[in-house]
Amino acid sequence: MATTKDYRYFVLEQLNLLDKITCKSMMGEYLLYYDGILFGGIYDDRLLVKIVESNKKYNMQESIPYESAKPMYLVDDVDNKELLKEIVIDTCKDLSIKK
Repeated sequence: MATTKDYRYFVLEQLNLLDKITCKSMMGEYLLYYDGILFGGIYDDRLLVKIVESNKKYNMQESIPYESAKPMYLVDDVDNKELLKEIVIDTCKDLSIKK
């Protein structure tokens, strides 16, 4: 099942506290970047972020974005813009170090 455009628009609206969010389409799903760093995506109408040390404190559930992919964290509380902003920033801090 591909992600609906309505859900994509909803997630991007929820991420509007962050200025440098970009979204790229990929085979019916969407990759999400913050300041050029790939931090997650929207898969089957679910927001998922990469698993890194700094976002483990949010106690998110692991989920598989698509068959044969590495697990990612499922962001359940997409309605909470402030929490979502913190999750993205914390995730990207660790990912930028790995570059």
